[in-house]
Order: sequence, then C-alpha cells, then structure tokens
Amino acid sequence: MFVKSFRIALVCVTLAVTAQAQVQDTIGTKSPLFVGKDLILLGAFTAGTALVAPIDTRLANRLQDSATQANRFLHTAATGFRLLGDPGSFATGTAVYLIGRAERNRRVESVGLHSVEAILLADVLGGAIKLAVGRQRPFVDVRTPNNFQLWRGLKGDQWRSFPSGHTVTAFAFASTVTRESRFWWPHATWYVGTVFYGGASLVGLSRMYNNQHWASDVMAGAAIGTLVGLKVVNYTHSNPGNRLDRALIKGKSSAIQANPILFSIQF
Repeated sequence: MFVKSFRIALVCVTLAVTAQAQVQDTIGTKSPLFVGKDLILLGAFTAGTALVAPIDTRLANRLQDSATQANRFLHTAATGFRLLGDPGSFATGTAVYLIGRAERNRRVESVGLHSVEAILLADVLGGAIKLAVGRQRPFVDVRTPNNFQLWRGLKGDQWRSFPSGHTVTAFAFASTVTRESRFWWPHATWYVGTVFYGGASLVGLSRMYNNQHWASDVMAGAAIGTLVGLKVVNYTHSNPGNRLDRALIKGKSSAIQANPILFSIQF
C-alpha cells in the first residue's frame, strides 16, 4: 500500500513537470512572474506531499531495515547522491558559469548564473521554513512524524527536518538547467530533464535512506526547488536587462536572443 501511494505521489509531480516542459519559451518578451498554470504544479506537489505524509513512518522503517542499511551499494550510492545534491549542485552551477565566462559563451553563462541564483533563493526560502516549522527528524523518533513546533528549528539541526534542504538544492538546479535548455537546446530538453530531475529525485531518496528526512520533507523540498528554479528562469528571460545579468553575463549574443519571436514564455 505505501509503495503504491508513494508511486502515485511521484506520478503527480512528474506529470505536472512534464506538462510544463512542453510549453515553448521566449527571450525578451515580458510575461507575468506568476501565472495560472503555476497552480497545476503547486497542486501536484501538494497532492504528492499529502499522499506520502500518512505513510512517512512506514517508509522510514522500510528504508532503515537492517538488510537495506547493510547493502554496501545503497550506502555508497546514498552518500554519492547526498554530495551531488549539496554541495555538488552549487559547485557545478558555479563551474558552468565560470567556464562560460572564460569562453565568453552567453548560453553557458546564463545556465550557470541562473542555476546559482535559483539555488541561493530556494535555500534561503527552505531554510526559513525549516526554522519556522521545527519538525523533528526521523532519527530522533521514527514513531512521531507529525512532531512540529513553531520556531523550534532555532534550537538545533534535529528540529529542521521540513523541508529537505538537499532536495531543495537539487531540484532548484535541475529545474533551472532543464528550463534553460528550452531556450538554447530545445531538442535536448527531454534528455536533460530526465537526467537532472532523475538525479534530483535520487538525492531526495538518499536523504530518506540516511534517516535524515521523511518522505513528505522530500516532496516539499522538490516543490520549493522546482518552483523557485522555474520562476528564476522566467524572470531573467522576461527581463533580459535585469541588473545581475547585465553585470555578470558578458558573453556574445546568440541568434536565438536576437530573434525573441521564436518562442514565447508561458511559465
């Protein structure tokens, strides 16, 4: 039963992200920062979180089973994906930007800079929520997943379970890179999305395997990271003259940027 519910939650989120990825984009055309379609994605994540919340304890117990924890492959993979999520996402975004800057490649600069912006904004938002809601981590007591207390997160890390910070970071990076690919490499977007969203999902699962987060923490982290990443790309490409882009993106203009009528931002 709990496996079925978890799969349904993941399908809700995947379908919403996929539906939005099919929309074409434009550069240089002003568009609202928030649109009605945002509610679809938010609703999918909310549904996913609601579906897994009642089985947080059962999922945690299953992943903490002695045989599962003794599996060396899973243990190594969990460590690898944890590092991939944080600091890996931030380090990769920074490296991409620096490479683009060195090569004076505007496309690469944009991907790197905007992914770093999304990660920083999403981490600030996720961190603030952690401190405010004060949810107990599963390693403290796996029997009480609904142990929240306002502002208790200020007392220590064991009370900062909701949302998963590593998942926030990983999905902010994944959503930004995937969305940017719609501008620069539209034919590769499905491949990019599969790789990066898939990797971000494994980052979230690694945090559950390590008994640091509940499944609903991961779902909430995915929601925050994805939404912030998409909004950063929407804003920066709707406002190409924004201060940060003018100051930090110095590469040569591309044919796509010179012809903004090729695409239209819908998100």
